[in-house]
Amino acid sequence: MRVLVTGGAGYIGSHTLLELMAQGHEVCVLDNYSNATPEVLNRVRSLSNGTVTDFTGDVRDPAMLDEVMQNFRPDAVIHFAGLKAVGESEEKPLVYYDVNVGGTLALLHAMDRVNCRKIIFSSSATVYGEPVYLPYDEAHPTAPMSVYGQSKLMAENILTNWAKATPDASSVLLRYFNPVGAHHSSRIGEDPKDIPNNLMPFIAQVAVGKRDALTVFGDDYDTPDGTGLRDYIHVVDLARAHVAALNYAENATGARPFNIGTGQSYSVRDMVAAFERACGHTIPTKLAPRRAGDIAAMQADATRASQELGWNAEHGLDDMTASTWAWQSANPNGYDS
Repeated sequence: MRVLVTGGAGYIGSHTLLELMAQGHEVCVLDNYSNATPEVLNRVRSLSNGTVTDFTGDVRDPAMLDEVMQNFRPDAVIHFAGLKAVGESEEKPLVYYDVNVGGTLALLHAMDRVNCRKIIFSSSATVYGEPVYLPYDEAHPTAPMSVYGQSKLMAENILTNWAKATPDASSVLLRYFNPVGAHHSSRIGEDPKDIPNNLMPFIAQVAVGKRDALTVFGDDYDTPDGTGLRDYIHVVDLARAHVAALNYAENATGARPFNIGTGQSYSVRDMVAAFERACGHTIPTKLAPRRAGDIAAMQADATRASQELGWNAEHGLDDMTASTWAWQSANPNGYDS
């Protein structure tokens, strides 16, 4: 298939490109590089020995979208392009709605203009909010606690309504838990442009000496060690979930959400200990108050993805931390190394 990947130069997008190309799909990337660099695509081309068509532009720009659609004529779209920092979303709500919701609307309009009917959406488990029960399944009530989560749920609703109203359309909504890790080559990985908002890249930057200590936000949660519990998933497993979703979308219509996680949760202190095993030295930490929008625990029930997509996570915690350390130590300054 010919697959347009918005935000394809990002962390998850770049790993997904490799998995798509390994399965023989043709890929085209649209990215504005607000949280990425063109060097990513150079490395993807080198690792795959394949062709990546790319356009530089914003997913909210109708003229740019039309140019991409007319030139590439995609059979399907994988939509990663968006903003993803929970804390920042509380400070800049209009920006998050503009990019995450407005970008999705603009993309669907552009798809309609070329009769492209299949989309895989990068959603988030934050759409669930405070758990009524754990693990979350896809029937769990949705009540996001952050603007980021609200923007993802709004986009899901738009995609669901579009698929219902559009003949032969398929929207596959992938609700990610916590992506971590890096490609086994150590050539691509997570490279935040500013202070990392997520746990693993922050730990990695402390381990490599870029930062003095990891800030632990709250140790008074109702969890075994007081720190937040999260379901972490290796980015390569997550990338492969997109290929499985694409295969599913070929024969499916309507909208369908899927949890993409492992079903196993780890605390902040668990992750620090695992990373210390990977890098061989202590990770300094300091305590700070809880962050707004954070919850005590998250855990996926990924049964639907297993049964309907034929997908299962294969990488364990030590794979996640070892690959992150291999990437960070080989590229201490990320793609600027």
